[in-house]
Amino acid sequence: MSDKISILIVDDEDSVRDSLLNWFIEDGYDVEAAENAKNALQLLEVRDFNIILADIKMPGMDGLELHRRIKGLNRESIVIIMTAFASVETAVQALKDGAYDYVTKPFDPDDLSHLIRNAAAQIALRNENEALKKRVTNLEEVDDLIGQSKAIRKVLEQIESVAQSNSSVIITGESGTGKELVARAIHANSSRRYFPLISVHCGALTESLLESELFGHERGAFTGATFNRKGRFEMADGGTIFLDEIATISPKMQIELLRVLETKSFVRVGGNKEITSDFRVICATNRDLGSMVRNGAFREDLYYRLNVVNITIPPLRERVDDIPLLVSHFIRKYCTSMSRDLITVEPAALKQLGRFEFPGNVRELENMIERAIVIGNGREIRLKDLPIGREAADNSVESLDELEKRHIEQILAKYNWNVSRSARALNVDRVTLYNKIRKFDLKQKE
Repeated sequence: MSDKISILIVDDEDSVRDSLLNWFIEDGYDVEAAENAKNALQLLEVRDFNIILADIKMPGMDGLELHRRIKGLNRESIVIIMTAFASVETAVQALKDGAYDYVTKPFDPDDLSHLIRNAAAQIALRNENEALKKRVTNLEEVDDLIGQSKAIRKVLEQIESVAQSNSSVIITGESGTGKELVARAIHANSSRRYFPLISVHCGALTESLLESELFGHERGAFTGATFNRKGRFEMADGGTIFLDEIATISPKMQIELLRVLETKSFVRVGGNKEITSDFRVICATNRDLGSMVRNGAFREDLYYRLNVVNITIPPLRERVDDIPLLVSHFIRKYCTSMSRDLITVEPAALKQLGRFEFPGNVRELENMIERAIVIGNGREIRLKDLPIGREAADNSVESLDELEKRHIEQILAKYNWNVSRSARALNVDRVTLYNKIRKFDLKQKE
């Protein structure tokens, strides 16, 4: 973020200008300084600055008048007022006039750096909203949402049907089928599309970290909480929050999430102020939440609160007709990113892809195509360029299951039976890989 943020320091004291200039340059910002308001306005005629720190007491034009002039020139600039302790009352008046904040001299470097980071985060969020407003969003423009099969057309129809409502949605399907992609499509076609889509991968965080991530925290709430931080629910105000791997959250978090969904309000960790936020929630899981409810592992009231609409994404093996379209899409995607001419696919390779079960679904297919483009030669993806190519050419392979078994065995051997690394290489989760190991009765060779 810092390499995109420009800062202008306006102060008549050389020591203040030099100190701030050095601090912010070390933090990686684009920084310039002016010794008075007149020089600052001259700089602003040449270029814009994201953040402007202006001292109140300066000879000639003071900081308050400079602030008014800045707002006349560029209403997008964030202005922070610098003041001595004796001028705090004047600085508060500047806040009422639209200044972002004020700081008192002498400065605490950590506090000032934190203030600048917050201002930079606000600028980034504003820029993101502006970018969203400029996008023409429709289903066809959502990257990678590719397919013409009956199964995927049903998903597209459901997306179109639920997008304009504010109802909660649960997206279910195996790993790699594109659950987050469907969530983005729903958001992009909703009335909330000009506000952010905030994603949280619940399974990657511990209970305490997830609580802080969702609700935010106050300074001093726990060891390491050196500043206030907005939570994801607060950041999603006006937009959509996407909770991936919702089935992994703890019973305590289930209770807290239920309350937030019912009241649209929450309290930051370590705080006491009630914060409200207008958001839509979309969840995703590769587990059977209904069974978890029956087994007591997931709250029934939360389940029904979330499961207003359910969209199930079919695995790739149930939409094999879409494989040629997906292959063409991924070829265009990666050839473009690698600045290469478009290539074709050998018929034998395409035929074998249509026979493969794809335990990692679309994500695994994408990985295969990217790898084939990187390692292949010429203008064609050949069967031998695919990870399944050598096995497919082996006459001893009697079935698709045997093909998949050998592929998994090779990956497990490659990573010394480290299941986590092997699962990542196969683009599946560990549960899916464990199921495959049990299905094929695979054992590590001594």
